[in-house]
Amino acid sequence: MVLMTVRKARVTCPLDCPDACSLIASIDEESNTLLKIEGDPRHPITQGFACVKTYRYPERNHHPLRPLYPLRRVGKKGEGRFERVSWETALDEIAGRLREVIGAHGPEAVLPYHYAGTMGLMQYEHPLTFFRALGASELQTTICATAGREAWVRSYGDRYGVDPEDVPQARFILLWGINSLHTHTHLTPLLKKARQNGARIVHIDPYENLTSRFADEHIKIRPGSDAALAYGMARAIVKAGLHDRAYIARMTTGFEAFMQVAEEWTPQRVEAVTGVAAETVERLALEFARARASLIRTSYGLTRHPGGASALRAVILLPAITGAWQHPGGGALLTTSGAFALNRRYLGGAHLLAARPTPPRQVNMTQIGSALTALEPPIRALFVFNSNPAVVAPRSDLVQKGLLRDDLFTVVLEQALTETTRYADYVLPATTFLEHPDLYTAYGHYYLSWNEAVMPPQGEARPNTWVFAELGQRLGLKEPTLYWDAETLARSLLDTDHPWLKGITLERLKAEGFLRLNIPRGFQPFTERAGTPSGKVQFDPPPQVILTEPTPEFPLILLTPPAKHFLNSTYGHIERLVQGEGGEPTLLVHPEDARAFGAVDGARMWVRSQHGSVVRRVRVSEAPIRGTVVLEGTWWEKPAPDGRGINWLTGEHLTDMGEGSTFHSNPVRLEALD
Repeated sequence: MVLMTVRKARVTCPLDCPDACSLIASIDEESNTLLKIEGDPRHPITQGFACVKTYRYPERNHHPLRPLYPLRRVGKKGEGRFERVSWETALDEIAGRLREVIGAHGPEAVLPYHYAGTMGLMQYEHPLTFFRALGASELQTTICATAGREAWVRSYGDRYGVDPEDVPQARFILLWGINSLHTHTHLTPLLKKARQNGARIVHIDPYENLTSRFADEHIKIRPGSDAALAYGMARAIVKAGLHDRAYIARMTTGFEAFMQVAEEWTPQRVEAVTGVAAETVERLALEFARARASLIRTSYGLTRHPGGASALRAVILLPAITGAWQHPGGGALLTTSGAFALNRRYLGGAHLLAARPTPPRQVNMTQIGSALTALEPPIRALFVFNSNPAVVAPRSDLVQKGLLRDDLFTVVLEQALTETTRYADYVLPATTFLEHPDLYTAYGHYYLSWNEAVMPPQGEARPNTWVFAELGQRLGLKEPTLYWDAETLARSLLDTDHPWLKGITLERLKAEGFLRLNIPRGFQPFTERAGTPSGKVQFDPPPQVILTEPTPEFPLILLTPPAKHFLNSTYGHIERLVQGEGGEPTLLVHPEDARAFGAVDGARMWVRSQHGSVVRRVRVSEAPIRGTVVLEGTWWEKPAPDGRGINWLTGEHLTDMGEGSTFHSNPVRLEALD
């Protein structure tokens, strides 16, 4: 009988989720096996439980599709056929190809493609030091948060809001465009406490989901019409005399111009545009205003439209009309990320970018398909890390066409053999969060966390930064920050005189695992000042109402919100999670739309857009608002009936501010299979 030597270690979940959970990992040291992941009971937000996805992380950490050694392509691009090579061979050959590309085409022929596959600052952002030292093209990381960031900054300046730990004090809560029970699980206990304290919870979303069923009321809204509803609510609040005149006069600018626009949005007009009944618009507005301690918890989903940033501005300005920020638990929350006032001067080589006399070429990651197929001069070398663009980026047809180019040299650093790796010239095995140290902020709470490497890497996996430091040495790069270790970077980040970080040292983080920022309990932002140029909350310029509209040829709007069992494409190959989502991607279709297109529950149909087509199984359901079809989750392509991901349908058009993605605004139609 073999006895296991089990050790427990505290770690931080690295994935792109607001909760940034503190976790307890159980590790068999003898076999270097992760046995179990649990929530940390000490953490005030995690509260001892993890989400359904994270419980399956041991399966991901030891999955057969995890690459354990450097791989070099031996087949055609797209076939995914490789041979094992040594690290020395892989790094020497990659460095050699880079020299050739830069020598022939210049450094801007090189592009990093990356995002939030890990949120640890060392492995998420610091690899960019290598590319900025080279002078490579710069990736604009627009696929998720830039529209929301721009909307919040233009309105409030400082990118934080209500302290999540104050949510139980709210008396009326609007969960607006957020399926928090899927994407922000640890908000749920705080919502339950608020409900116990007398709060009413209303969910505003185009389709009924788990959060809708948790809420006291679900209000269905047409996709992309949120600004119209917000203006209608503002009009009703002011008409009833429930606006806070003193707060508006003291703390805001541009209110009169905002209300001139709002006055045009009568309840009847709002109903015609949004699908929300006129009486509901007025009732919702009055409930929100009368509660005083009213909270809007929103997220980035409602910004995935041509007018998404303007819509978010209209929504998050509602608490400024009622003065809700002055009441404990009242206000709004999109992100807490702006509260982490770290010294980012050297993070990712930011100082190198700042010192350039002219900025490098910019490539919008939302338009990577066009960049790989049409950009002049072309991208000749692509490094992909912390992302899976073959599946997650819009216009999968263009992305995969570009990745097939024989003159494109592609290196992918990965923890799984994703669709993107099939097009790689080299696949380099990356460590997981258990296997390297890192520093973590959060965008759903105010706790800073440190991870040690709690187990040796599987196989020959190496951290992203190790790979780029090795390449830097081979290319003769002298930039010292490229060769920093995680502790050196963390000390640099913590070297700040901001009061919210006073006394937070790496030594304390190592000893305690996580520390709350020095934000006073009961802190109420935007009651004395805002971080805008005026120092006030800015209603000006009034947000535009830019609607998401179908076309006669494509009369349905496709939404692709997150699934319960996936997080982007990170868990798309974990068999139990795939089965938990039903085994294949399914399209929710309203009964009236099903009748119009001859769709039968359980049948497979073509779903077509102006960009492409996929085959999906239809589920006829009352869940979506009429005129909207919903496919939850960014699935890997293999489980799909036709082997195509949903982003074969989505376009590269951008938001009104922030140049962000518009995944929720794609017109489609249904057709019977031949």
